[in-house]
Amino acid sequence: MHNDVVLSEKISVLCNTVNMSPRQLDPGIRTALIDIAARLLTEEGPQALTTRRIATEAGSSTMAVYTYFGSMSELVREMVNEGFARLQHHLTHVERTDDPVADMALLGRAYRHNALANRRLYAVMFGGSAPGGFSLTENDRQHGRYTLGNVVECAARCIEAGRFRATDAEMVAHQMWTATHGLIALELGGYLIEPYDAERCFEAQLVSLMVGAGDEHESAEASVRASRRRLADEVASAPPALAEKAPAEKTPAEKATEEKAPAEKGRLRGGRRSSRRAFRADGTAQR
Repeated sequence: MHNDVVLSEKISVLCNTVNMSPRQLDPGIRTALIDIAARLLTEEGPQALTTRRIATEAGSSTMAVYTYFGSMSELVREMVNEGFARLQHHLTHVERTDDPVADMALLGRAYRHNALANRRLYAVMFGGSAPGGFSLTENDRQHGRYTLGNVVECAARCIEAGRFRATDAEMVAHQMWTATHGLIALELGGYLIEPYDAERCFEAQLVSLMVGAGDEHESAEASVRASRRRLADEVASAPPALAEKAPAEKTPAEKATEEKAPAEKGRLRGGRRSSRRAFRADGTAQR
């Protein structure tokens, strides 16, 4: 709650600044608007996802949404994109070591850590919170598949090292993904309770997944334990994904201006009057 108040204050100050250049837009405000929208969507449903409601929560004008995203549909799309960007941020902090099975287990831990840290975006990413009338295309849904490349590459190393049986690395990655995602969905839904709580089930699942892929049980247990020791240093303590965003990234407003400029220039050139003849000698505009 405190973080929401702080973000709202930042948005309010920024969006009430007069004659602000697009280059001065703060990527932190963009992220805050996405988080607010995701919270409204997951907690109150798509009917709460309006520019007026988001602006109210942010303490700004409705123009903030259009300044940063161009439209509500684009905001919904960016919620999905932001969710996968944060997931990628977590996965890429897993270091490559000489124990690829421990690396694989840590990728699973990173996946879970991201889901728990970004519960609302995670729900939006995978359809747990339907965006209502704001439709997502097939490309939108498949956008985040690039994050699976981290797991495919690690699976290939496990196979090359002889820890996993020789098979399709992409299939191994999909098996790791679907199993881990399923457990996390149950965890977020509150279905995993003692004595088979989420932590206990997750640790057992990691070992089972490695053994199922071909590793020896004793070796798998050792690697999973090693991955647990690495979690805090490599993933949990990683700086926020916001620090990696390019501050000069063009906003929808900038893109629209750039797209409009050539057409406007062509219209002026093609007109019957040139800009020089548009004014009389005394400086008054001609009709």
